[in-house]
Amino acid sequence: MHKLLLILSLMIFHVAGAQNKPLDAIAIQRIKQNVLQTAKTTSTISSDFIQEKEMSILNDKIITSGKFYFKKERSLRWEYLHPFSYVITLRGDLISVNDEGVVKSFNTQSNKVFSEVNRIIIGSVNGTLLDDDSFIALYSQNKDYYIVSLTPLSATLKENLEKIVLFFDKTDHTVDQLEMFESTGDFTRITFIKKQLNQPIPDEVFILR
Repeated sequence: MHKLLLILSLMIFHVAGAQNKPLDAIAIQRIKQNVLQTAKTTSTISSDFIQEKEMSILNDKIITSGKFYFKKERSLRWEYLHPFSYVITLRGDLISVNDEGVVKSFNTQSNKVFSEVNRIIIGSVNGTLLDDDSFIALYSQNKDYYIVSLTPLSATLKENLEKIVLFFDKTDHTVDQLEMFESTGDFTRITFIKKQLNQPIPDEVFILR
């Protein structure tokens, strides 16, 4: 259970902020509309990802990589391939994990942390997180990205999470990077590469046996 919570926490997502410029209300509303419109017209996402983890107790970064899949309405698959094999799928409120060949399933509604993490992950993908009133949102931009920094108001999340930062590609309004700043001082960045939108993904991808 502890390992699952750790991996899920890493899945949620520091680029130097000196060049980031704040956005006014009109620009913010336009970004929200574009993100939501993209989400409405996106039925599937498949992507490679690279995850960097910095921990206060370690000198070196922990770098992992794998495959990410999303299918409407609420199906996700995170498949860690290097340096270890670990698969997590989310189907509605059901989380399943394959840890070295052992498959276990949990209902997110049975655990507040699971439930919050599930909501954040889905909200990051479909754009609804930008209007989630359990976060304070600050908007800015740099040359390549619209940047949304989300500070949680939920007591459950604040115990573990200081803020989430989403980097939306200015061309297609999908998330290219997601960063997480933990209350412990640890930091995680996930970068999505080789994204493909609206390509067929079989339902079997989200089922672990």
